[in-house]
Amino acid sequence: MVDPSSGQIQRVLDRLKGVKRNSNGWTARCPGHDDRHSSLSVGEGENGQVLIKCFAGCELSNILQALGLDHADLFPPRGGGVVIPFENRATGQPHLGCTLAEYAKAKHLPVEFLESLDLRDLHYFAKPAVRMPYLDADGADVAVRFRINLTGDRFRWRRRDKPCLYGLWRLKDAGDDIALVEGESDCQTLWHHGIPALGLPGAANWKEARDADCLTRFKTIYVVTEPDDGGEAVKAWLSTSAIRDRVRLVDLGEHKDVSGLHLADPEEFKMRWQDACSNATPWHIIATEKMEAARSEAWGDCRDLAREPEILRSFVDDIRRCGVVGEDRAVQLLYLALTSRLLDKPVSVAVKGPSASGKSFIAQAVLEYFPPDAYHALTAMSERALAYSDEPLRHRFLVIYEAVGLGTELTSYLIRSLLSEGHLRYEVVEKTKDGLRPRIIEREGPTGLLITTTALHLHNENETRLLSIGVTDSADQTKQILASQAREAKEEIDVRRWHALQTWLAGGEQPVVIPYAPALAEAIPAVAVRLRRDFPAVLSLIRANALLHQATRDRDGSGRIIASIEDYAVVWGLVADIVAEGVEATVRPEVRETVETVGLLHRDAPDGVTLKEVGARLKLDKGPTSRRVRAALGAGYLKNLEEKRGRPLQLVPADPLPEDVEILPTPDLLEQGLRGCAVDGEVATPSPHHDRPG
Repeated sequence: MVDPSSGQIQRVLDRLKGVKRNSNGWTARCPGHDDRHSSLSVGEGENGQVLIKCFAGCELSNILQALGLDHADLFPPRGGGVVIPFENRATGQPHLGCTLAEYAKAKHLPVEFLESLDLRDLHYFAKPAVRMPYLDADGADVAVRFRINLTGDRFRWRRRDKPCLYGLWRLKDAGDDIALVEGESDCQTLWHHGIPALGLPGAANWKEARDADCLTRFKTIYVVTEPDDGGEAVKAWLSTSAIRDRVRLVDLGEHKDVSGLHLADPEEFKMRWQDACSNATPWHIIATEKMEAARSEAWGDCRDLAREPEILRSFVDDIRRCGVVGEDRAVQLLYLALTSRLLDKPVSVAVKGPSASGKSFIAQAVLEYFPPDAYHALTAMSERALAYSDEPLRHRFLVIYEAVGLGTELTSYLIRSLLSEGHLRYEVVEKTKDGLRPRIIEREGPTGLLITTTALHLHNENETRLLSIGVTDSADQTKQILASQAREAKEEIDVRRWHALQTWLAGGEQPVVIPYAPALAEAIPAVAVRLRRDFPAVLSLIRANALLHQATRDRDGSGRIIASIEDYAVVWGLVADIVAEGVEATVRPEVRETVETVGLLHRDAPDGVTLKEVGARLKLDKGPTSRRVRAALGAGYLKNLEEKRGRPLQLVPADPLPEDVEILPTPDLLEQGLRGCAVDGEVATPSPHHDRPG
């Protein structure tokens, strides 16, 4: 009986054949060559390391590769102790062992065929097991899975391996179609019958960034979904994967999987498989049926809310009772922007304000009214996370709290690409056995961005792609917040009807037509190039409000929702000053107030006004006062006479404040311009108001 003194030796001996104890340690047959004379010597060094020598001359690296080990496995772990591969006892199944012959018999596959796939016998913890290598597209060994039992607790991975799709090395011989199944045995069965296939190492082990590119060239992907939790896991990741539109779901009837179909009648297997593929259901049909069922259920929970004439006012009423006070405009605009995720052009926003002003609190409060699949929230991310993450971004919002200029230049670039193009294509260089090779990573949009930041201005290229929402920093607002915080009991709001509303909206078609869009474009003065980006954002907000109120909006002959003047009125009230400020046609009220305050104080202080004096007059502390002054200095409305850095500011008025210029026409002016004009030729006579639960 083998009685090794360390976990490292145990790991080696379990993988060897013909192990015998001698006075110096152990001998065994060397896996590096066809050894019939136990040429391998195994011993233990003074520091606990495993010593291996083949007297037939095999290189150590070749021996380790054959064993599925690396050099680190020959040394004890740092800090001492014994490392034993994890044994999962949750199923209560003992490690009984499994030979290749037993595995072949159980799967009704020829041993010779399995050996051609490089499956072979070895010992795992002194029990027989089957070694199944995972090779990459070039045939390199990247992972190994050990089959240790035929039933129950069946698998172990080689230490430090990162699983991938099984069968990548066979793709070069495949045609236009391929099967995607769960596990190695289903793959091996299909290959035995000449059918191209790839295997998932686990139903939920799909990695979009890792795996989707491997299937790019296939026109049809037959996905077998097993009738258990694994099948549901496959459907879950398929719903957000780029391959979904080429997928057909295969139902094997009474048989759990491909192996089950094969075992039932090996001779008839190929014909039955072809029949199942012929009757496979395209993914979009399954997705549509699921979406319609979810939308119908959601309608029952949100019917009354969807019929309200001013849904955003109801939202303000609810969120106030949760403790959000004095920010009615901000929360309405955030809700509308997040709803725009359902459109082809979502509206991205930046919530700006000094530290501790409640930016993130407001954003988090609004997000509570959306289902979790509407957004992906982060407090930080690495510069390449956007490219490599598996988190779906299509028709979702990316939320980044306390973002300082969106991090690095690369992060800013990736976000700009995603927002502008509606998708992301990022080329990387990866190391392979043949050297460095390029690879394209694609992330599917459209995606909206919500960030909170203390920065006055973001990267110039990012700033023009976002609407900036300023958090109120006045003394009155602080008093309202303190009063809200003093209330011991906050009212609990049931957000389920709001979640149901968003689920109902997401399940329907999203076409919205704005019949007055040409008239609106004509009424906007062309004072700045930035309007080329702001105007589409305004149109998207109008569409979002019409979409939100679709249960009470007219539709044209094609079923499109017709945006009303009321939709424009809501958007005008939320963003008219933001758009004007963005093109420098107006000055924010708080900045104007600050500049005027400096002007008044300057009469009695010709040498300049200090920041402290400005804050005292405005009843603001240093942070908000400094923020306002920096904005006025940046716009040229104030000047600092103090030239030495680190010295107190000496502020005086500079450029005169401009008169506000109206960029977006008032709803009344727009409606007056439309009276007597023909309706846009693309818009047919609207149908009467009616509810559309489905």
